[in-house]
Amino acid sequence: MRQPPMRASAKHRAHAPFNEHLPAPVYFRFAEMPADSAYPQHRHAWGEFVYAYSGVMEVRIGERHWLTPAGYGLWLPPQLTHQGLNRDEASHGSLYICAQLAAQMPAEACAMAVSPLTRSLLDHLKNTRPALPYSEADERLLRVLVDQLLNTPATGSYLPGAADPLLSEALALIAAQPDKPVTLAALAAQLHTTERTLSRRARRDLGMTLSQWRSRLRVIEAIKRLEQGVRVETIAFDLGYASASALIAMFRRETGTTPDEYRRRQT
Repeated sequence: MRQPPMRASAKHRAHAPFNEHLPAPVYFRFAEMPADSAYPQHRHAWGEFVYAYSGVMEVRIGERHWLTPAGYGLWLPPQLTHQGLNRDEASHGSLYICAQLAAQMPAEACAMAVSPLTRSLLDHLKNTRPALPYSEADERLLRVLVDQLLNTPATGSYLPGAADPLLSEALALIAAQPDKPVTLAALAAQLHTTERTLSRRARRDLGMTLSQWRSRLRVIEAIKRLEQGVRVETIAFDLGYASASALIAMFRRETGTTPDEYRRRQT
């Protein structure tokens, strides 16, 4: 069962590295977070691109919770009040981008599907951890990464929630049993509405179908199990797939990698 978003009062409190001055026009930071931890709510004058290397990062913006699984990053524009949370252990990189460069990025928070090149650059930064003051080579590499992000399409929220009561209830029913292939007709009947109404509200508020939303939920659930060492065949069965190949195809479509490739990248 998918748990509800974390409360802001987590067991472990992390600290934002700086809120007053950015030490470089583009700055990279890597962090490992224990389970049930949170940063304080904060804002800063620069933009931030958050990328999950392992686990699933959760960011709270107002009353909305944004999830960032493997293969995706989350863009936070300057001056946006936000809070980082994570229920399970996670490691993430943050690319801080000065306001001048950030002005070319999306004006609203959004998920971004990273390209293979962007992923390789982020992996390189994680492995090398360049120290300040940056060398000219480090600065060039960071600017290349910014250039790649400028050409990365925004995808809204990876797993958006809904303020609409009817749609919110539908999402809760799906999230409670991600292994059950509940049809749109069955959901509509259970909620005493019509398929057309549910479909229209999903497109309007989520920007995707309820079937697509379920697939993304399953990606997040699969990632949790992969990082626990569960076999791919078992994960497929747990999430309601008829075969491991069906899970692999969905996972590759959503993240650009297979479950085994994802697991190897974490070792």
